[in-house]
Amino acid sequence: MPGQLRSVVVGLGAYLPKRIVSNDDIAKMLETSDDWIVQRTGIRQRHVAGEGEQTSVLGLRAAQAALADAGLSGADIDLIIVATSTPDYTFPAVATQIQAALGMTHGAAFDVQAVCSGFVYAVTTADKFLISGSHKRALVIGAETFSKLLDWSDRSTCVLFGDGAGAIVLEARPGTGRISDRGVLTSQLRSDGRHLTKLYVDGGPSTTGTTGHLRMAGREVFRHAVGMVSDVVNAAFEATGITGADLDWFVPHQANRRIIEASAEKLGIAPHKVVVTVDLHGNTSAASIPLALAKARDDGRIKQGDLVMIEAMGGGFTWASALIRW
Repeated sequence: MPGQLRSVVVGLGAYLPKRIVSNDDIAKMLETSDDWIVQRTGIRQRHVAGEGEQTSVLGLRAAQAALADAGLSGADIDLIIVATSTPDYTFPAVATQIQAALGMTHGAAFDVQAVCSGFVYAVTTADKFLISGSHKRALVIGAETFSKLLDWSDRSTCVLFGDGAGAIVLEARPGTGRISDRGVLTSQLRSDGRHLTKLYVDGGPSTTGTTGHLRMAGREVFRHAVGMVSDVVNAAFEATGITGADLDWFVPHQANRRIIEASAEKLGIAPHKVVVTVDLHGNTSAASIPLALAKARDDGRIKQGDLVMIEAMGGGFTWASALIRW
């Protein structure tokens, strides 16, 4: 409808821990190799948080970078949403910690938990607030320290994950209601809780009273992933009347290169339009999409006006997509 509000990306930032752990480094600890890991996942290295690099710290650094990119300060933001599965504390929310660190005493701040789909869920949630007119600018952050959840003796999982954070600033601006508008054009969210045991953490406050470790049935996750990704991306195509050929960039969750390539092929998206950072970062869960967006924007690929599809699938299962005109 004419005059409807759109949630427009006005800032983007990222932050990675300083320590880099290569496949060769892991091979010194476990019976594995660089060739084995690369062949099965596409991952060559990952960043691992060190002392003092909690999830809130990574998220704050990414948020500060996004605000600087937008030419804004914490005072200009009235909503913070952090997507994370690795908060500093059971409570309070990481978002409120970042709010305090930014010197904000107004607005609202909260976390969302949808594992690897968390950033898309958070973008969608922020979009609903902004287009309703209740809030004007949102800081949306994906931040994780998944290294804290790993069983470093389990080579089937510990080679896959890394730490990092990425953030975007969304601003409510008038649109025309057409897909030529800048901003979030459509989003699709799904979940199916029957799949809990295929990807989960075996601990928590009300079960074991411990943090627990990540557990994954890798083949089962892989088996579902391409179909779930296709489901939400095709739903976005149907909602907007576009096809894979119309996209400028496909920025998927960075879990496994084979899943990324199979999904793009099934959706009719040309390989040169697919942004891949899994080789550099590993799977950073809710941080992976904003980290990939930042890499592709900073190296000159993603430009204003480009049509960008983001999508993810994670534990729960959850899966989601959002189509954004940059």
